Amino acid sequence: MRRKPGTADNVYLALAFIVMAALYYSSSMSYEDQTIQPLLHQWLENEPLRGLLERVEFMYAGSEISVQSNGYIGFIEFFIRKGAHFVSYFFLGLFWFLGLRNRVDNLYLAALLSLLLSIGYASFDELRQSFHPNRTALMEDVMLDSAGALVGIIMGIIPTKPLKRRRRKRIRT
Repeated sequence: MRRKPGTADNVYLALAFIVMAALYYSSSMSYEDQTIQPLLHQWLENEPLRGLLERVEFMYAGSEISVQSNGYIGFIEFFIRKGAHFVSYFFLGLFWFLGLRNRVDNLYLAALLSLLLSIGYASFDELRQSFHPNRTALMEDVMLDSAGALVGIIMGIIPTKPLKRRRRKRIRT
């Protein structure tokens, strides 16, 4: 049963727009302005876990990602940056869903709209980056962003979905 949209629903929509504004601002910055490598050099000076991480290598957007190709700090920064993609869009999808669930008749339609809004914004954001110097637009980032949004939406659905009570069978003796 759908509730009438309240203040909390409006706050969630406002939070979705705040996340979008933060993503817009972040995408407007060059890679050099966003890099955290100097900070990582300070924090990870002794390169902890290097032996373990040297065994990890994979392809992302046609480039090899490994300690050997990116350097230890570059490898760590890659995961931080991609984690930030996932988490940002997790919250964007979650906030869209929480803001729309009481405005749309069907819970799953609200989820679909939230996902489409998130994917649309991820696509727009990557397209914008293609026009920015020193930035690249990657379809893989749109897929990562979409996965983050989907997980956020699912996390929003789980507490909303009523739990079915299990009926205990009476044992006749």
